Amino acid sequence: MGKFNLPDLPYDYNSLEPYIDATTMEIHHSKHHAGYVNNLNNAVAGTELEGKSLEELLANAGSLSVAVRNNGGGHFNHSLFWSIMGKGKGGNPTGKLGEDITSTFGSFESFKDEFSKAGATRFGSGWAWLLVKDGKLFVSSTPNQDNPLMDVADVKGTPILGLDVWEHAYYLKYQNRRPEYIENFFNVIDWVAVAERYENAL
Repeated sequence: MGKFNLPDLPYDYNSLEPYIDATTMEIHHSKHHAGYVNNLNNAVAGTELEGKSLEELLANAGSLSVAVRNNGGGHFNHSLFWSIMGKGKGGNPTGKLGEDITSTFGSFESFKDEFSKAGATRFGSGWAWLLVKDGKLFVSSTPNQDNPLMDVADVKGTPILGLDVWEHAYYLKYQNRRPEYIENFFNVIDWVAVAERYENAL
């Protein structure tokens, strides 16, 4: 395996307007995410970790250096984040994912409330997740750049939907109004992409 690379966005920086502004997207992708990739490559260079996949690294996060854990998590989390959003998306999930969300949480609105609460109540910086564990759906949150793939996560599993609630993800547009940012995130979720991740996780 070669070095870790910054993935291209599957849409333009302004594609998620008005919900996520173009300036935030450009800084978030080209500066923050690029920084995680560069720092991760530097942190593993010349060590026994060089050449390992991102998933291999994250599975052993508890034994990693702070630099590898944080930047590896940041790279994985952001790569997932960009892939589950899109222009003209939103709405409700359909098919098996939609059915299983309803059966697990009672309704899509109940899921939305639980997911939103996970993001809004995460103290400081972190992420909200919809994940698959033992074939079932769960909502959780993690601090900093941790995620459910890590051995240190409170709820371990395969993340299929993630929301960045670091201030850099929303502060230019929303300032301290994190709940408003979370509410608007639902207008850009690509549920087809999330459903594909769900099928793969199962």
